[in-house]
Amino acid sequence: MSAPVAKKKPTLTTGKRKTAKARVTVEEGKGRVRINNIPVQYHEPLMAREMIMEPVLISGDVASKVDINIEVAGGGPLGQAEAARMGLALGLVKYTKSKRLKSTFLEHDRTMLSGDARRKEPKKFGGPSARRRKQKSYR
Repeated sequence: MSAPVAKKKPTLTTGKRKTAKARVTVEEGKGRVRINNIPVQYHEPLMAREMIMEPVLISGDVASKVDINIEVAGGGPLGQAEAARMGLALGLVKYTKSKRLKSTFLEHDRTMLSGDARRKEPKKFGGPSARRRKQKSYR
């Protein structure tokens, strides 16, 4: 009787962009990518789909040996795509523990591994928004 082959543990990562949050699970598999339980081939718009698949294409044969499940909520379509892309890239790096893959992602586009820290400026008193003030009719 042969010894059982040890399976690699699934890796959980998150990606955030504006108000969109993506939870990504990377586990051993056949190269399937699913977004909210729907195959990535059916994800619209096209630009968002290509943005999400970018880390998979860069990683090459690594992605063909893993199944990737992405759960995205909040924000708009492109914010969700950027959150999913970031979570996916982080998940692949964490799963493979490869410094070469990490440096490849950073060289290609730094926002794949480190998020964009910009947020909405808080509203202040004396006006309807963060910077705008009330108008005066005199002077």
